[in-house]
Amino acid sequence: MKHFSDVYAHALSHTKQKVCEDLLAYLGTHEHAPSLEEYMQERKPYIEQIWLNIWLNKASNELSSKEKRAFLREKSFVTKDVARKLINQLFRNEIRTYQPFDTEQWLHEKYAKLSAEEWQALYVKARAHFLSEQEAKQRAKEQEEINCFIETAADQAIAENKKAFYLLFRHCMANRLQQDLRTQMRFHPVDPSALEEALIEDGVFDPQDYETAGDFFTELTGRIEKTWHWEFEYETYSSVYEQYTSQYVFNTVSQKILEAIPEQLKERYEQANDQELTADHLHDTADYLLSGVVWDFFEELTTERLSHLLAIASLPYDEAEQKKLYEQQYAERKQKQAEKQAEEKRRQEEEESQIEDIFGQAYHPPAERNVRYILHIGETNTGKTHRALQRMKQAKSGLYLAPLRLLALEVYEKLNKDGVPCSLKTGEEEKIHSNAQHFSCTVEMFYEKELYDVVVIDEAQMIADKDRGFSWYKAITGARAAEVHIIGSRNMKEMLIQLLGDNEFELCEYSRDIPLQVESAPFKLADTAQGDALVCFSRKEVLETAARLKKNRFSVSMIYGSMPPETRKKQMKQFIEGKTSVIVSTDAIGMGLNLPIRRIVFLKNEKFDGTRRRLLTSQEVKQIAGRAGRKGIYPVGKVAFMTDVKKMMELLQKEDEPVRTFAIAPTSAVFERFQRYYRDLGTFFELWQRFKSPKGTKKAALSQERYLYEIIEGSEIEARLPMTDLYGFLHLPFSTKDWGMTKQWVSTMQAIVNGRDLPEPIVKTGTLEDLELSYKAIGLHLLFLYRLGRQTEAIYWERLRQTISDEVHKHLQAGETGKAKRCKRCGEKLPSHFQYPICDDCHASKRKKKYNRKKRFR
Repeated sequence: MKHFSDVYAHALSHTKQKVCEDLLAYLGTHEHAPSLEEYMQERKPYIEQIWLNIWLNKASNELSSKEKRAFLREKSFVTKDVARKLINQLFRNEIRTYQPFDTEQWLHEKYAKLSAEEWQALYVKARAHFLSEQEAKQRAKEQEEINCFIETAADQAIAENKKAFYLLFRHCMANRLQQDLRTQMRFHPVDPSALEEALIEDGVFDPQDYETAGDFFTELTGRIEKTWHWEFEYETYSSVYEQYTSQYVFNTVSQKILEAIPEQLKERYEQANDQELTADHLHDTADYLLSGVVWDFFEELTTERLSHLLAIASLPYDEAEQKKLYEQQYAERKQKQAEKQAEEKRRQEEEESQIEDIFGQAYHPPAERNVRYILHIGETNTGKTHRALQRMKQAKSGLYLAPLRLLALEVYEKLNKDGVPCSLKTGEEEKIHSNAQHFSCTVEMFYEKELYDVVVIDEAQMIADKDRGFSWYKAITGARAAEVHIIGSRNMKEMLIQLLGDNEFELCEYSRDIPLQVESAPFKLADTAQGDALVCFSRKEVLETAARLKKNRFSVSMIYGSMPPETRKKQMKQFIEGKTSVIVSTDAIGMGLNLPIRRIVFLKNEKFDGTRRRLLTSQEVKQIAGRAGRKGIYPVGKVAFMTDVKKMMELLQKEDEPVRTFAIAPTSAVFERFQRYYRDLGTFFELWQRFKSPKGTKKAALSQERYLYEIIEGSEIEARLPMTDLYGFLHLPFSTKDWGMTKQWVSTMQAIVNGRDLPEPIVKTGTLEDLELSYKAIGLHLLFLYRLGRQTEAIYWERLRQTISDEVHKHLQAGETGKAKRCKRCGEKLPSHFQYPICDDCHASKRKKKYNRKKRFR
């Protein structure tokens, strides 16, 4: 154990050194030489402890775990599989008594044999060192004191002479500006984000292009600079003149501050430091004061009018004359700023008045109307919609407004089957019966000028949806009928009553006849049984879960958002008729779908809401869980969770928080008022963003409309279409997340404004994914056809879409789960659970290229 011996030897040497240092320090503090015995008696506790402290620390820190274990094994300790922490504790305990060093004995051996003269010489040396240290400390104290005085004097000099310093600095910078404007070239980059691209010369500078010096400072110098965070960017004159300012202050201004410091202080500084006070010493003493001057001077310079600076550049410097000119120009600048602020304030007030005129009156509940409202409030699956529809069937005319095309289709078929002629209207589908007085529509198709006997508005809690909620608001407050039936969850009650104001209403509250029973044990897929509805939150998870269940000999129906409604209906029908034993669905199952479900199973407790992955809300859990149980089939509705059963049970039992806000969106009346002032949608979107929605409301984000508008802004599409027509096309309900759909929208818009035939949607029939994309493409095409009033042409595409829907159903029956996921760059097959669009190799290659591009400029 050679290393062990080396550590022990170092500990001995270090101990002896520390004891000697302590002895000399002790001797130095005494005016007369104390004896060795006096030292040992007074410092006995330290002398006794010093060896143990140094030895324990060195052995613990410098010996490896292997050496410690070897030492302990020699002491008959078992070290195999013993934790390192315990090994360290045992080792420290054992080495305490390992070859202890007697410091007192060593001191006697080393110093007791010294003669009186040798001991006195040792004392004299220690005393001299102590006195030297004390003198150095006193000197440092005096230096610190004089530095404080110097700093105070510098601060006073700056305060008294700052304006004079600035006038001289201003004149110097004015000359630099004049020179740069005359001799330098303008530059602009081809691509501001690509530093490897050479800058392009853009002619000479014209001083009239810049109101202030700060405006000029934004121009590029033509060079590349390294930023404080070690990146590179094109250099601007702001960086150059900030550096000029710093150099001027630390050279010229600091010299003038030095001249202003009293001679007496300079002499004291020289006595304390044995050197003359210079500008460099002043930098060290008053650095933060000078940095403050740099910042103040540069900030002031950026606000100076460029014409004022150029006017003084050719003049010789005369402080009195420069002061007079500065005060005149400063007063003029302040007056211009005040005029500018007043104009800005006037413009803001005018804009606020316009915004209030355009938007302010559009979002207030209507006054008392001759309408009787019936509120159907209660839990999911309690017969609210059925009761309202029964009343509508009895009326001479009626309108049903649904949140989903599938529900509108379901009511349309139900009414016609019951002998009540009914027409269907959704954004992408119309089925008109010539003698029908009843309509089943999606809520976005509501038109406030049509009159009915009974209107039924389903899923009114959707009024809180940030994108679609305003459609419910328009329907609730604008429906013209003898009776308006509004169906919603319990947390909507207060909001609905508030919206109806003084209007007459009847409140019908519903509770479940069938209790819900939560299973205490976490669910496993192997526990799946007939009548179960398994809920997850993506199409991919639905298809994968269904495939696993089919391998276990289950017959499965599926429901997910991108599934054609006709296919969804067939899948539901199979489950209702018992042809499939289990249903796997996204949360779409919670919206108005009445199925004979024995048990709702949550395979996931989280969902992606378009922005982030989050825990389900209490209302979402209740909405979905409420689908469990069916009168006459399942007297108890069961609910199971795969994880965190206790937390999910709390959400299910939690009392609903009332809905306190509803979404608002632009109306036709808003557009009419807007067009009194402006004619372009870009301004409309800006004003919409600035508009503060009334208390209790939240504005629709209009994210799709803004996204599509940015694509066609300034194009012939915008130029040739009336603003309201263009907004109608921007507002078509389709997913812009699919770039293929967005491209189809753009090409169709181009055809419309150029009077060409509409491009036909791309139809592929290979895989399940191809079919679903084709279904969406035809749906978007139908949206255009119906908006353009081309119903006859739409018949062909509706039939083709029905065919596509049938094919989707066949693929699902056959068990296809879509084509394999592949890398978007190289086409390599990816694992089904892989969450990124490109493979690891392509990602690494992409990062390497990006790194090499940055490295080129370092």
